[in-house]
Amino acid sequence: MTSSSAVAELDAVSWTREPAQEPLEENDAALKAVRDLIKAGERNQLVELLKRWDPVDVMQLLTRLRLKHARKLFQWLPANPSIKVVAELRPEFRSILMEESTLEQFHDILDGLDPEDAVEILNEFPDDVADELIARLKDIDEIGTRGGYADDTAGRVMARKFVALPEHCTTGEAVAQMRAEADRIRKIFTVYVTDDEGKLTGTVEVGRLLLAPADTPLRDIVNRDVLTVSADTDQEEVLRLARKRDMRTVPVVSSEGHLIGRVTPKQLTRIASDEANEDMLLMSGVSGESRADDTVLRIVRRRLPWLLAGLVGASVAATVVGSYEDQLAEAAILAAFIPVTMSMAGNAGLQASAVAVQGIATGALWTGDIFFRLMKELAAALFNGAIAGTILGSLVLIASFVVPLEAPERLALATSLSLLCVTTLAAMVGATVPIILDKIGIDPAMAIGVFITSSNDVLGVLIFFLMATTFYLG
Repeated sequence: MTSSSAVAELDAVSWTREPAQEPLEENDAALKAVRDLIKAGERNQLVELLKRWDPVDVMQLLTRLRLKHARKLFQWLPANPSIKVVAELRPEFRSILMEESTLEQFHDILDGLDPEDAVEILNEFPDDVADELIARLKDIDEIGTRGGYADDTAGRVMARKFVALPEHCTTGEAVAQMRAEADRIRKIFTVYVTDDEGKLTGTVEVGRLLLAPADTPLRDIVNRDVLTVSADTDQEEVLRLARKRDMRTVPVVSSEGHLIGRVTPKQLTRIASDEANEDMLLMSGVSGESRADDTVLRIVRRRLPWLLAGLVGASVAATVVGSYEDQLAEAAILAAFIPVTMSMAGNAGLQASAVAVQGIATGALWTGDIFFRLMKELAAALFNGAIAGTILGSLVLIASFVVPLEAPERLALATSLSLLCVTTLAAMVGATVPIILDKIGIDPAMAIGVFITSSNDVLGVLIFFLMATTFYLG
């Protein structure tokens, strides 16, 4: 692509913003052009092209390229555009692209920045990458303080840029201060108000600030009903509080009440995404730290414990079945209903636990509402179990006209009652365990994985054989 016509063709290459997870065919030509430039080693031409693109579009391009091409392109990008692109990439993609040479590049960039700006950029990186960069910048105290906060806390994700003014300041002075800080902070939704000692006393929304007369003291329009969190507050709790109070930003204060940062709307969105991804992995019986680019050893280390836990549960269920060997020998037909019972127990438990985890995560499950919720789960489980049991019992009776069954009425009764009891008990276990785990400080999403499935399998098999022994073989 060295001719004038080729250059003109390259200038015409553009990218159409793609909806989430929906690649557009019209971008295929741009993908091909970029791939050709990468293969040909035409770095300068490609960089000139991408400088005209929005960072979000460059991010989408990177995720559509093959990994080796994406890495090369990322290394080619100049420092400033590459940082903007990193800010738009999801953590799993960013961790793939980060290599030693790239970390050194960002180290050089951060080393020359104002500490506040460096901290803001570090907040855009995945925690592991940010920690690595902080270790290389440990001579800068203000940046190093970020590493002093535990993972997944407000201190780790908070922005340290904000507008804080004393109560005696007028709205006119506040607006002037906002204009002066606009380039540094970029998006200002709230002005924080402090007392003479610098402690946070309230907030003023920008809209109200602009509508008030210019000589109005902030103390006259301040909202003193302000929710704050400490730097060591878990980020999931910060998100829960923000949703409950419908807050766009959450102020972070020190133990003395001084404002030290704020959790921005962008960080709240990222926390929601991170927590949802972690819960999804835990619910699937996978470590919350698992990533698509994990090595084989990491995959084994993060999945094997869950598989072994499932193996223990399955072994216990098998032991229960083995203990009823005589009953199975006496009535082999019982073996046909074991998978049905285990499946119903697992499904009922997963449904109830999923709803409980969702209620805990969104804050919809209040402490005073727990008993009422559990009673509703019990009533619904009884109805579901009765209906499922009635259907299964009816199928057994219908099958007895085609296949010879011994005492079909008693078999129908035993299977019906077992489904009723199994569904009810599994639903109650599924609804209760996440609440208990949350109360003792364990992520309730862990309950939906191996624990609920294994425990309900064991309970399901045990209840089935108890019912079969009592009502069919007794």
